[in-house]
This record gives sequence, structure tokens and C-alpha cells, in this order.
Amino acid sequence: MSQSRPDVIVVGGGVAGIAASVRLAGEGARVLLLETRKKLGGRATSFTDVRTGETLDNCQHVALACCVNYLDLCARLGVDHLLRWTEEIHWAEPGGRISTMRPGPLPAPGHFTGSMLRATFLDLSEKRAIAGAMLAILRTREASGTFGDWLRARRQPERAVRRFWEPVVVSACNLGVDRVDASCAIKVFRDGFLAARDASRMSVAGVPLVRLYDPAERAIHDAGGEVRLGVSVSRVGETSVTTDAHETIVAERVICAVPPERGAKIIDADLRVRDTRLHALERFTHSPILGVHLELDRPVMDLPHAVLLDQRTQWVFNKDETPPPPEVARDGAVIGGDVSGGGTGATSGGGGASGGQRLHAVVSAADEWMGLTEEEIGARVLEDVRACFPRAHDASLVRVRAVKEKRATFAATPEVERIRPTITGETSLLLAGDYTRVGWPATMEGATRSGYLAAAACLGKDEAWALSPDLAPALLPRMLRR
Repeated sequence: MSQSRPDVIVVGGGVAGIAASVRLAGEGARVLLLETRKKLGGRATSFTDVRTGETLDNCQHVALACCVNYLDLCARLGVDHLLRWTEEIHWAEPGGRISTMRPGPLPAPGHFTGSMLRATFLDLSEKRAIAGAMLAILRTREASGTFGDWLRARRQPERAVRRFWEPVVVSACNLGVDRVDASCAIKVFRDGFLAARDASRMSVAGVPLVRLYDPAERAIHDAGGEVRLGVSVSRVGETSVTTDAHETIVAERVICAVPPERGAKIIDADLRVRDTRLHALERFTHSPILGVHLELDRPVMDLPHAVLLDQRTQWVFNKDETPPPPEVARDGAVIGGDVSGGGTGATSGGGGASGGQRLHAVVSAADEWMGLTEEEIGARVLEDVRACFPRAHDASLVRVRAVKEKRATFAATPEVERIRPTITGETSLLLAGDYTRVGWPATMEGATRSGYLAAAACLGKDEAWALSPDLAPALLPRMLRR
């Protein structure tokens, strides 16, 4: 560890902990970042597959253009050029018919009107109902209960719920419409699809996720701080932490950036008594996500991604897409070498190069999948892909790697929404994590916001300093929100 006492100890090296540490380091604070794992990123990271030696992402993570703080973090780390962007969302029906949603020339919220009118996966009455509910979303200030309740109150047809509302909500919130808090789901549609024309632009990392966090260590070190990986913390106090190796480290402030159930175990008992924010940490429930890496013996889809309609698998991503250029340092040197294949499973073109194809399937709210074997998971996903991409009927599965994240996100139910804690409270301990009360679902944007706000609290700065401005809403969304 550094010879000098750190200004701030950050416990947890996920996106929230990285965001807090980078902002603090940017202001010259000496940060000690402690992470149990041997790498940064938390749940939004990569692992080395022991079977193949490839670097694979735990799960495909997506950031929309409305995720302004996460994108700001990528820019601060100098990795924003490693994101691949698209304006289009493709919807694949059973039998292979594709509808593509893309912004048109109209201003928000009418920018998807043309795509919606041309979409074949909904009939005219369903489209009218969805349009009415979208206007209601723009007018809604507060909502209670589940989003399913909210949709039924606005007479949304069952097929429209199943084919439109549910795929978006379950992917963004990791819960179905009948479990997710209405306000969380409404925020997804308002901020991601209605407020601004470019808000729904979608990005995925063109390199393994773990590569995005490499510059964080350098930024922390340059400010006189330190990152210690593979260090577990057994106790968190207001101004000190104790590791499993019985080392006690003191600092001016401590940010606890671990999941709530972990915080409930390691935060001092007297703090949990004195600070009302901490009373309900053990009451958080979770929702699982399943990421499935598939290698097929032949190409089956040309799209970069697709929503699979009426299937158990919600999304599939084409991992043989052309990757971005390799990262280039300020002096022009290539960092990390070739990112197009040969051990970079996140973007690997290896499947395509051998005449096959690599796909990454995502199953959110995957409770019913958790008991399946990897072979059963691969067979089920392939069946869903075959249903929507006829070319897959003749394809065989060469390899499958399933990654189960049983506690992938907190479950944003109405009950859990009521107990989400604030960043600051009655004690000087600061919290960070997507589960905190930042106004966002369990996303990388929510995690980043919490880290930025925790850093601001350490520095005596306000929210305006901490957070990037949201995308400016168009005129009609502004008027309807008044």
C-alpha cells in the first residue's frame, strides 16, 4: 500500500467504485481502491475461459446515449472510442421476418413514428394503444405499483405487452412488467425513447469489458493513490476498514461501493444501528441474468443484434461484427495488440473466420434458467434462435459457455424501490452502487451516477458538479412534463 495515508478508501471495484475513484483522483485525492476479485468491473466485466483461454464478457452490457454519466466515465478513461454505436433496434419474429426501429426526421417524441408504422410485429390497434401509452408516460409525474398494473390501467393489449413493452422492460430493468416498479420502467421509456431523438442510440463495447477499466488504475496511481486487487474487506467503519488479513487502514472518508447484501455483512453493527439508510440493506432481493456464448458451425444472422419475439431468449448479439481499431496511446503506440480475435471472445471474429459464427444471447430475469445445465441452456437458446432465423435450422452448436449471474441486479420491485438508500446519511460513511437512490434502474448509468455523487460528497461538491447534464428534451416532451 501507499506510504501516505489515503484521503478516501473505496471498497468495491465495480462500476460505482471505479467512477468514485476516478472522479476523486481527477481532483488530486489519494484514493485506495480495494477489490476482492483480481480485476475491476464487478458484474460488468470479463473472465478468462479456462476451456479455451479466451476472454469472455460475463454478459453483454449495453449503454444508450441517454446514459450520459457512464459515457462521461468512458471518456475520462479514454476508452469511449472503443464503443460500437448503432441507431437501429431489430425485432425478429418467429419465421424470420425482421422489423427495424430507427429514428426518423420528426422531432422527439415522434421520431420513431415511421418505423413504428412500418413494423410488422404489431397490428394497427396495438400500435395505437402503444402510442397512447407513450403520451401518458410523457405526462406521468409519479407512478405507484407495478408497470404491469400501469399498462393494464391504460388498456394495453396483451400481445402489445408481450411483444413490445415486456422485451424493453425486462432488458433494461431485469424484471418483467408484472414485477418491476412502474416508475423505473417509465423512466426507461421517457429518457431512452421519448425525450430526445438521439437518446436511444445504443452502444456495446468493441473489446472485452475488462479492457475498459485498465486506465482507471493509472489515473488513481497518477494522483498518488493505489488499487489493491484480491483484497477482501471484513469490516467497514466511518473512517477505517479492516481486511481479511487483519490489516486496519484509516482514511478521512470511506465509500462502501459493494452490493447491499455484502454491505449488510461488513459495515459496522453500530453504524447500521445509527444510520437509517443501512437498516434495510439485508432486505434487498435480486434478479438473475444469464449470458450465453454460442459458437455455431455456420453463419445464421447478418444483423448486429436482434430482439427475439415470443421466445424465452430475449436478445442475441452477433459477436463477429467488425471491431473498432485497437486502442492507441497518446504517443501512437498500439495498446493491447490485436482486438479482432484469437483470444478476445468479446469481439472475436474467430467464429466467422472458420466459417461459423459466434453469438451472445442474453436472458434477463432468468430465474427459470438457473437450474438448467449448460447443455440444456445451449439447446434452448439454439431453439429460440432457430425460431427467428431460418438459416439456423441447419446449424449445429460447436461450443457453448453459459454464465449464470444469480445476483446480477437488485430486483426493482415497488417494495425494494421504497428502501433504496441515499448516498449520504446520519453517519459519514458514503454508499455507492446502482441500488442507491439515484433515480435509475440497476444499470451502469445508475452505478456511475452513484459513484460520482459519492465523490462529490467527499469533496464538498454539489450534484451539478458531479453529474453530466441529461440530454436536452425536445419541445413537446418539455411541454407535456410541465
